[in-house]
Amino acid sequence: MNTPIADFVRRYAAAGVSRLHMPGHKGRSFLGCEALDITEIAGADALYEADGIIDESERNAAALFGSARTVYSTEGSSQCIRAMLRLCLSERASGDGRPVVIAARNVHKAFITACALLDIDVCWLWPEGERTSLCACPVSAQTLARTLDALSAPPAAVYITSPDYLGNEADVAALAAVCHARGVPLAVDNAHGAYLRFLASSRHPLDLGADLCCDSAHKTLPVLTGGAYLHIARHAPAYMAENAKHAMALFGSTSPSYLTLASLDLCNATLAEDYAARLEQTVGRLSRLRHELNARGWQTLPSDPLKVTIDAFSGGLTGAQLAGRLRAGGVECEYADERWLVLMATPENTEADLARVLSACGQPGKPIVCPPLPVVRAIRACSIREAMLAPQELLPAAQSLGRICGAPTVACPPAVPVAVSGEVITEEALRVFERCGVSSVSVVRK
Repeated sequence: MNTPIADFVRRYAAAGVSRLHMPGHKGRSFLGCEALDITEIAGADALYEADGIIDESERNAAALFGSARTVYSTEGSSQCIRAMLRLCLSERASGDGRPVVIAARNVHKAFITACALLDIDVCWLWPEGERTSLCACPVSAQTLARTLDALSAPPAAVYITSPDYLGNEADVAALAAVCHARGVPLAVDNAHGAYLRFLASSRHPLDLGADLCCDSAHKTLPVLTGGAYLHIARHAPAYMAENAKHAMALFGSTSPSYLTLASLDLCNATLAEDYAARLEQTVGRLSRLRHELNARGWQTLPSDPLKVTIDAFSGGLTGAQLAGRLRAGGVECEYADERWLVLMATPENTEADLARVLSACGQPGKPIVCPPLPVVRAIRACSIREAMLAPQELLPAAQSLGRICGAPTVACPPAVPVAVSGEVITEEALRVFERCGVSSVSVVRK
């Protein structure tokens, strides 16, 4: 597969042109990558008006992912999330009243800020069963159907996160069937799952029925930080593909990183070559690692194939303590909270990396028993937009009872809200703040 962006950048770097244009480093080496870092010069195309090398590269990506259209982001999935919601609003089923999106509660903070920018109300889907992490929010097709049928008018979209931070995968096919039976688009935050398309049997949301989704390419593919995709499915309404660039431009910088664009471009060639075979080998290695950890007494959570999610309580530690043990053994994890520790691997990790994990984990101790997190039911006082744009003050979390949440309060990373802008902070929220180490909260000023 050709790589038009990377080829152009390399040719320009080798041409010895006097750079009387941005960026200010003029191609001189400070970090070592500057020669390949350019702006929208002649021939380089423009990300939001692409009709040259960027358009060609994005078409290559669309062919690889089987989409009607795939467009690049150099600002991560956060930009794509905002664009997805904008596309869903542009021709929603009911143009009367305030726009509503049904969303599973374990959304990324970027979803909340998008709702503020676009003035969207949210009908929350709450987790089914005990909640052991803010990151997880399992929702059944039956619950989604009841929620949709209870609304007075169809929502602009249904929005879910899959896989989530812990590696839980939603039943996207079943949820999509419920949505499509009612004429509602399904949008999926697939930030952690770009690679799912290239498994022996695809588990990518587009192949399971999602209308549109975002992938953070940089999380699981060999792409520089910030590189992401917005995908529009072939079965999605045509206006979504037609207006994808406009929606992205509303929220994107006019100075996209060509280093990141070139890495997305080069990734196409990687995916078209031996990536699937290398991915299969890695999935097998991680399956064996989970088996070996379980045999020692550590419990691992069923997860998407490139995550290893360990229940630190099963070995007598907190997630943070287990992260410290791994760090001392030369391993840095992706995420750790009170209970869970998450490792993210890709085909770029070696067998030695995984052997080091096993060695650093060591032997488990006596399990810890801890009650599940309380579910913090939302008591809405005003819209997300009203709260987020209102004057705010920062309070110690313990002093925030009864106040209206201003900025979304998250235990970060990951950026999953405990309290959402416009909601009244309750006793349950205070208990979750304490469990998650949230010490201060931004509230609407009285």
